Amino acid sequence: MLIIRIWNYLRGYVIINVEGLTLEKFINLSISKGIYLWDIVRINYTTIEAKVGIKEFKKLRSVMKKVNCKVNIKGKKGYPFFLHKLKLRKMLAFGALIAIGLIFFLTSFIWSVEIEGNKNVSKNKIIEYLESINIKSGISKHNIDTSEVKKKLLTDMDKFIFAKVDIKGTKLIIEVKEKSKQPTAFSEGEPCNIISDRKAVIEKVIARKGKAVVEKGDIVREGEILITGVIENEKLENPLFVHAEGDIFAKTWYNEIVKEPIVKTIKEETGEKYVTKEIKFGDKRLQLSDGEIPFDNYIEEIDSKKVVSWKDFSLPVEIIKHIYKEVNVKKITQNVNALKKRATVKGVNTIMNRLNKNSKVIGKDVTFSIENNILITNVKVEVIEKIGKKAKIQ
Repeated sequence: MLIIRIWNYLRGYVIINVEGLTLEKFINLSISKGIYLWDIVRINYTTIEAKVGIKEFKKLRSVMKKVNCKVNIKGKKGYPFFLHKLKLRKMLAFGALIAIGLIFFLTSFIWSVEIEGNKNVSKNKIIEYLESINIKSGISKHNIDTSEVKKKLLTDMDKFIFAKVDIKGTKLIIEVKEKSKQPTAFSEGEPCNIISDRKAVIEKVIARKGKAVVEKGDIVREGEILITGVIENEKLENPLFVHAEGDIFAKTWYNEIVKEPIVKTIKEETGEKYVTKEIKFGDKRLQLSDGEIPFDNYIEEIDSKKVVSWKDFSLPVEIIKHIYKEVNVKKITQNVNALKKRATVKGVNTIMNRLNKNSKVIGKDVTFSIENNILITNVKVEVIEKIGKKAKIQ
């Protein structure tokens, strides 16, 4: 039972091995003298293992003499032995108390600030603002009024419509929601033109409202009017202003330049490694390893682990391991024809990712040149797509 196990731990006990030819007699005589043995296990024909309390163990001497058995102590368990070890290691116990106190002290501070929900406003800008109101890493939790911080974020940073400030463990988590950008669309009754948003060659113009001022074959530049919302007629005394509507299809071009070295440097690992460790406490670093990296050429891998981390609680103490792997540096000459194919595919894929879904590719042109052992691939893709954007009539 659990209560008996706790009682045995508190009073202390020893694990013994008993060797002899009269083991049954040893057990019976011990019981007759009031010596309680438990968890008795036979190891072999001449040996048993058992547990006995500290006080009863002293009484076993008289039993051993009568039955001619030998008793060896295998282990010591329980609170009395633990207390005895602490007395012998006072500095260790003192250090443990200091460490526990230090942990509780450090957990009363904020050691990291996390920003969530920001898209257009950079994290650095929010951090700078927080620092300006004295909210930063290292501040005591008791000095942070979360409702006041939330109020200041919404008041001073007018790009937010929502803010939430929470303290979790040693982290200050700030969740924000930005104001949505107002669309640049015009109301139906507001007069406007449709202008070109890029250089292109007109293929087709469909003017549903307003008047087309360009036709197929015309070359237009950015900002040039395509469909005007100003209707002039001899029969009209004054010009008529309308909200231009329509679709303009035009031929446009996209360029992408890809540069690849013909002579490429590669690194092959030899299997040799050199490892160093350091402790990072906040912004401070303490090197645990001395010596220089024994390799001329190497690649570095970094493995970082928090010393104490549990759910949302963590201390700003990390063990950082630097693993340096020796490499042999080689230079290889790539096949130019194969390199041209790879560069062309890379350039075309980059351009295709920039196109709209409705864009139609009608042509492709690829040119190559070599400068300073670098293959320069110029990919030019010709497409037909919708162009134009609305602009207020000036």
